[in-house]
Amino acid sequence: MPEGALTAKTVKMCFIGHDRPAAQETLAELKDRYGNHDVEKCDVIVPVGGDGYMLDVLRAHMHTGKPFYGINRGTVGFMMNDARLEELPERIADAEPTIIHPLVMTATTMGGETVTATAINEVSLFRETRQSARIRISVNGKVRMESLTCDGVLLSTPAGSTAYNLSAHGPILPISAQMLALTPISAFRPRRWRGALLPRDASVTFETLESDKRPVSAVADNQEVRDVIRVEARENRDISMTLLFDRGQSLEERVLREQFDY
Repeated sequence: MPEGALTAKTVKMCFIGHDRPAAQETLAELKDRYGNHDVEKCDVIVPVGGDGYMLDVLRAHMHTGKPFYGINRGTVGFMMNDARLEELPERIADAEPTIIHPLVMTATTMGGETVTATAINEVSLFRETRQSARIRISVNGKVRMESLTCDGVLLSTPAGSTAYNLSAHGPILPISAQMLALTPISAFRPRRWRGALLPRDASVTFETLESDKRPVSAVADNQEVRDVIRVEARENRDISMTLLFDRGQSLEERVLREQFDY
């Protein structure tokens, strides 16, 4: 076994849970059965909740270097494991790891404020009113689309490609793909543009046109910035997060299955 690998006999777990009753009930059972350790002293962080809660926990603890093993007490649980309490140390020790990297978003508002946020799934721009948004898109400093008239546009990581990106008819990306997905949301002009696949080191800049008339918000996962005029987004390879999944249920396998689900 590689040095530093988790073992069922010695693994120390930090359980944290969403405030929903179902998650809190499971959280209490887990603590009672296996004990609990602080984030600083644990080997693995165990979020109990749904996918949204998992994103919150990842953002809060991404710099710890600790792996994450989610237990699903939400609805979909795409990033989580089944809520079985038995043999949890053994399951964690035998789990399949997946390494993901987040996006960093830098948004500038009409008032001149600069806001930086991190996204595990995607950075999205949305129209704020009944008026469609008009957005100029540049990749690595070169304008690639002078004006996209739309409800919005998003840049997705492979991990997030099966989430909102897929709902917006964007492509599913294998977790190991060295790519990002740029996907329009209800594009009006050009109507037939379906987006682009970009290399993982691409830096994408969105500039809002006619901002006073067509206000736009930017969202990094669920962190919203209103009235933006410029948004830059890129992958941050300096941050690595390890997600653990039960054997045979890896994130790579789930993404592959999603492509054949109809």
